[in-house]
Amino acid sequence: MTTQMKRLTDVMARLRNPDGGCAWDLDQDFKSIAPHTIEETYELVEAIESGDAKAIKEELGDVLFQVVFYAQIGSDAGLFDLESVAASVADKMIERHPHVFGERNANTAHDVATNWEADKEAKRKAKAATEGRVLSVLDDVSSALPAATRAVKLQKRAARVGFDWAKSREVIAKIREEIDELEKEIDNNSAHDFLEDELGDVFFAVTNLARKLDIDPETALRRTNQKFERRFRGIESMLAEQGRNITDASLDEMEAIWNKIKSAEKLG
Repeated sequence: MTTQMKRLTDVMARLRNPDGGCAWDLDQDFKSIAPHTIEETYELVEAIESGDAKAIKEELGDVLFQVVFYAQIGSDAGLFDLESVAASVADKMIERHPHVFGERNANTAHDVATNWEADKEAKRKAKAATEGRVLSVLDDVSSALPAATRAVKLQKRAARVGFDWAKSREVIAKIREEIDELEKEIDNNSAHDFLEDELGDVFFAVTNLARKLDIDPETALRRTNQKFERRFRGIESMLAEQGRNITDASLDEMEAIWNKIKSAEKLG
């Protein structure tokens, strides 16, 4: 272990030491820090998208600390430690890259991906056989993934066996169909569960369109969130320059400023 990694693990051990450690760190378990791990991961993605190397380095450190935290909790419980975690993932990477560490040939990225999927498929078949059930092409698509990311993975798996739209235009038609169904439920004052189902169908169809266009829906929505925030803050700034507060502006006024900002962005 390098000097700085040893220093980091020593810091974590000190924080979790019942004799003089941090009360908050001692109170944590796998489940309690999981939300923090998700938050830190998204902050890393944001830093990567910004292109700020200093921010990326800092956020990578925060993510690394999460791994060390989990490992310390595991060590405290006598389950595993950082060394065994590292050994496990190293073994896995060697197994999954026989074209590098073994005799298999794979000259292109496509060859690597094809071999990777074939190996995973073999493991899914073996697992289904052991469990005495029918193998599904949807096996092992984690339910813990963000909904949009999981939707894309489910759709990709189904597409492998031909359950897919041929053209993106067909998906657009499906989106319109799902919106029509949602509108009917709204007009019928349907129960919340029905509305939720229909709205979910709209989201799923939109996610399918993103997949057909080779666009990551999570990334697209993050960009739109950033755009909305930028334009909304622009409305607040323009009103402030007039000595006004946004709470005093009408919807028409805010819409007019929004469109002005939008036009300026397009020209820029």
